[in-house]
Amino acid sequence: MGSGKTAVGKHLARLLRAPFRDSDAEIESRTGVDISYIFSREGEEGFRQREREVIEDVTRESPIVLATGGGAILLPENRQVLHERGFVAYLETSLEQQAERVRQGRSRPLLHDVDPLTKLTELMMTRAPLYESLADFTIATDGRKVHVVADAILAAFKGAEETP
Repeated sequence: MGSGKTAVGKHLARLLRAPFRDSDAEIESRTGVDISYIFSREGEEGFRQREREVIEDVTRESPIVLATGGGAILLPENRQVLHERGFVAYLETSLEQQAERVRQGRSRPLLHDVDPLTKLTELMMTRAPLYESLADFTIATDGRKVHVVADAILAAFKGAEETP
């Protein structure tokens, strides 16, 4: 959350001349309601199942650049699909940077009525090991411009393609 997945993903998609897909936007498009509404009606578990279905569907398209929600890696099925069907880049972002970015962003259901830094810390404790184990490439994003991060991911992706 707040790592720049959408901004970097859009820039990377332009570089690759590939469609950009965002799993949260796809869920909103399919349901006709926003993520906050889904969380309020179905809870996180209901949202995660919708997310799983979207990731399963969109990763069958090729080529694409996909930005997933930060919690997409919580489900083993998502981790397996992402690992098998794509090149996974982990945008590593400090908690302070995340808190700053989400303070200015759109509604975030997991941060509703809680201290953002405390909640982000809790989420990162669970998610960071999963991100690290799944990532084909990790890049720190603090203090880096979108195009610099996208260029680094592109270089790592091209390098991985050339490796037998």
